[in-house]
Amino acid sequence: MGTWLEQQFSKRSQGIPPSFIREILKVTSSPDVISFAGGLPNPAFFPIEAFKVSTQRVLEIEGKKALQYSVTEGDPDLRAWIAAYYQQKFGMEVKPDEILITSGSQQALDLVGKLFIEQDDKVLMEKPTYLGAIQCLSQYQPTWAEVALEADGVDIAALEQVCVQDKPKMMYAIPNYQNPSGACYGEEKRAQVARILNENKVILLEDDPYGELNFTGALHTPLRKLYKEGTLLMGSFSKIVAPGLRLGWIVGEKEVIAKLTILKQASDLHSNYFSQRMLLDYLIHNPITEHIGKITAHYKAQCEWMQECIQKYFPKEVTYIAPEGGMFLWLDLGKINARALLKQCMEEDKVVFVPGDPFYITAEAGMDKARLNFSNGTKEKIQEGISKIGKRLHDML
Repeated sequence: MGTWLEQQFSKRSQGIPPSFIREILKVTSSPDVISFAGGLPNPAFFPIEAFKVSTQRVLEIEGKKALQYSVTEGDPDLRAWIAAYYQQKFGMEVKPDEILITSGSQQALDLVGKLFIEQDDKVLMEKPTYLGAIQCLSQYQPTWAEVALEADGVDIAALEQVCVQDKPKMMYAIPNYQNPSGACYGEEKRAQVARILNENKVILLEDDPYGELNFTGALHTPLRKLYKEGTLLMGSFSKIVAPGLRLGWIVGEKEVIAKLTILKQASDLHSNYFSQRMLLDYLIHNPITEHIGKITAHYKAQCEWMQECIQKYFPKEVTYIAPEGGMFLWLDLGKINARALLKQCMEEDKVVFVPGDPFYITAEAGMDKARLNFSNGTKEKIQEGISKIGKRLHDML
């Protein structure tokens, strides 16, 4: 029964699943554990020296302002920088007052759920999808619908069918180098998705933390550019600068941003203002495209090396689709149960990864899948870890 306090927990809180990744990260703090589990950016690319300069400059020039309370919407100059980024890169007009700075894109997810989702509203998810979105949106007690994800985006026929039959209120999607699958929507599918959602008046929550981690240089049109009125576009500095800043943003229509701002006021008043001013100074004085280019080149090499190791050590029954960006490689283990494999790898070899099932709404789905992170590790650790997983895979066949 638990203590009397536990008996007072709200029904809403009971339905939130724990984050499998956050739980597994607790066992990876030991230096002898090889972890492919977390979606961690490589800390070798955190701009520490540039941050020191920006921090000092902000403190010297505007310290009293930067350490004070600020506006909920976020620093106007940082919002203007983001708006200019969309204009320059995609030719997409975004006004600063159509942007809300958030404490990471996870807060943006939470605020959107709070604004739009009533109990039993239908929410449509990619299959598989980001487990943090499942966890966050679960607290608003929706009912779920799923649409299968293919290498170039969602199954269009299935999307059209579920929109007509189930009439979802919202769809959550990661069009660029999806977590966990690495899938990237093709341009034709982007247009089809925008058309279907527009025709059925489905709100789109477009999550784009990985779009800049692009191995091919291809330009991928934001879905918001194709379906402006109904799309809320989330972005983040976590993957391209540093996650510890906890700074992201959401782009939406003015009236939506105004309502989200009120909800954010009730949540945290505003995101870390000193971090915003320091980050803006860094962005003004440093070529961010050059910085992203270094990260992307390294991640591409890491991804290719992991694939080489997989081809060398894994049985041929284990397959994957090579990602063209992002941070993850998605395995199909065939007849092998990913949880059983993880148990052996963790207990016997001190190697961890994320099994596939937490990325699915459907019970028992994804038991033959696994996600590997390739961004945060050395070539030596990748080879050692993959070889150990490979041995277990051969033993289990």
